[in-house]
Amino acid sequence: MRVEFDRQITNEEKIDSTLGEWSKKAVRKDEDHAGHQHDDEGHEGAHDSSGHDHAHGGIFGPRSELIFAVLCGAFLLVGWLLETFTEMSGWVPLACFIAAYYFGGYYTVTEAVEKIRASKFEIDFLMIVAAVGAAALGAWAEGALLLFLFSIGHALEGYAMGRAKRAIEALSELAPRTARVRRDGAEAEVAVEQLVVGDVVIVKPDERIPADGFVIEGESSVDQAPITGESVPVDKQPVTDLEAAAADPESIAAESRVFAGTINQAGAIEIQVTKTAAENTLARVVTMVSEAETRVSPTQQFTKRFERYFVPSVIATVVLLLFAPLVIDETLSESFYRAMAVLVAASPCALAIATPSAVLSGVARAARGGVLVKGGGPLERLGQLDAVAFDKTGTLTEGEPRVTDVRAAEGFEESELLRIAIAVEDLSKHPLAKAVVRDGRDKLTEGMEVPQAMNLKSITGRGIQAEVEGQLAHIGKDDLFGEVEGPPLPDAIRELVESLEREGRTTMIVRHADRYLGVIGLMDTPREAAKRTIARLRKLGIKRMIMISGDNQQVADAVAKAVGLDEARGDLMPEDKVAEIKKLNSEAGVAMVGDGVNDAPAMASASVGIAMGAAGSDVALETADVALMADNLDHLPLAIGLSRATRSIIRQNLWMSLGMVAFLVPATIFGLSIGPAVALHEGSTLVVVFNALRLLAYSP
Repeated sequence: MRVEFDRQITNEEKIDSTLGEWSKKAVRKDEDHAGHQHDDEGHEGAHDSSGHDHAHGGIFGPRSELIFAVLCGAFLLVGWLLETFTEMSGWVPLACFIAAYYFGGYYTVTEAVEKIRASKFEIDFLMIVAAVGAAALGAWAEGALLLFLFSIGHALEGYAMGRAKRAIEALSELAPRTARVRRDGAEAEVAVEQLVVGDVVIVKPDERIPADGFVIEGESSVDQAPITGESVPVDKQPVTDLEAAAADPESIAAESRVFAGTINQAGAIEIQVTKTAAENTLARVVTMVSEAETRVSPTQQFTKRFERYFVPSVIATVVLLLFAPLVIDETLSESFYRAMAVLVAASPCALAIATPSAVLSGVARAARGGVLVKGGGPLERLGQLDAVAFDKTGTLTEGEPRVTDVRAAEGFEESELLRIAIAVEDLSKHPLAKAVVRDGRDKLTEGMEVPQAMNLKSITGRGIQAEVEGQLAHIGKDDLFGEVEGPPLPDAIRELVESLEREGRTTMIVRHADRYLGVIGLMDTPREAAKRTIARLRKLGIKRMIMISGDNQQVADAVAKAVGLDEARGDLMPEDKVAEIKKLNSEAGVAMVGDGVNDAPAMASASVGIAMGAAGSDVALETADVALMADNLDHLPLAIGLSRATRSIIRQNLWMSLGMVAFLVPATIFGLSIGPAVALHEGSTLVVVFNALRLLAYSP
């Protein structure tokens, strides 16, 4: 918080006092509404931080709910073993079951009470009543098992999904807090929120750009990967018409436009601000991520609808059964026994764990294969999709340029071309220059020496020049050789450049003195696993695979062709990627695979967002629903195949659990005793669990 005040009107003590009162009110309001927010968003969706604090706070910190669930299971197991295999006094196993009740029911009761205050009776409430009913009939182990299975699934899913809010925090940290601005001829440092359209901001080398705008002074290269996803820094130069640029910022050429959160590299530049902090590209990225955070899985929607009618119906049935002595000839104890039997039979234990058990097995199997899945919603949704969209840079490609072509002009050797290029580029720090030096040395004839270059001069946007062996050498785009002295570019070299650029290469023409030595082609090369992964996804039944990229269309087409994709869409800003993803979602649903900050909005807007692990930004990892932890595309078919198997087992479990409830409720009403009811009830639960455990042995 940044506070400015007039000392003639107030002072620091009064401000501190006022802020203290505000913070107390904010805490009280947060506590009042925590339960309602948590309930509204459900177990499978992204939990609001304020709503989930009560569930994950406690003596064990954020993992308290999970630890309580594990303790419940431990006491249940100990109590059952003592009761079954020892002759120990009955109060010892009973004490273990009571402890299991406490740890398994603590958070479930807390949440159920909050929902009851909101006049909502859902499965968690019914689970508590069923557990109490089981205890009243002496079936302590069965009641503890109900609580354990319900609490462990809830705890694991809630903990995993509760991290979604960190995506926005990580995004916000990309923008600098302050900006160096020139106003009325003087420089001052101000908060970025105070920048207004028209301000002139000064950005030094290696600093992040604080606002969207255009360059008015200085030349530099800017790393735009956080916003556009471009694999190499982009050369920037001032606009030619300042007034026209200010009047219509959208029409400014790419070589003059800059974005908040990107990194200035080579030289100091001055930028005229075109958008405030609340409206810039980075702010839009934050907004798009936050808007797409909360989504509920299809199964969760079904269970919510089912709970809405099923729970009140069960409670009403049990209450009516308690008044059976008024209608039929039986004692009050017999009616209570029947009502409790119905309550135990109707407790949707198998239904409650039908999804969590399959999800936990699927998540565990995925983790063993190097895939992190954040809960059941993404795992289920991914299994029903038949379209996948890929980002290019760092996902299908390595994320850094490499020398792919060394084409010597007629009459020259490749080694001569390389030794001059390496000598000159060794003086430069540009990523393309580093690639030429690194890969060029590997391609040089063994034993060949590279001469020493000197007097490097950068011609921003076109190339560089330096002295090698007493003569000037120039390396750069074809435009460069129309400006510097010397013979014009030969047609053969121009045709070679055009041929390489059609294949998506970035080209460098090399001239030493008056001799055109040839052309070097560079490209962000496809990952080794990309083509193999695309082929495997086709075998899995993925019908449509598309690449979306911030790079130009020619580069996108070349990479798509190299990895075996049918469709490629280039020249896309983050909002364009989101529009493409939303269009695909509206048609049949799509999974988005990406790795950078620029991919975060598209991943959040997709049915399922999949982040590359080690190469992925923190934002992409936090925003995504699935992360390939080993940064290995080979794991993507495992994630999709496993998701399809999980979805199939979830459907099987739902039918099994609902079918058993449909049978047991009328059966217990018409006289089935609690023993067979519990046996069938727990039997269906075990069948559901073992069916889910099959996922642990899944093989792609």
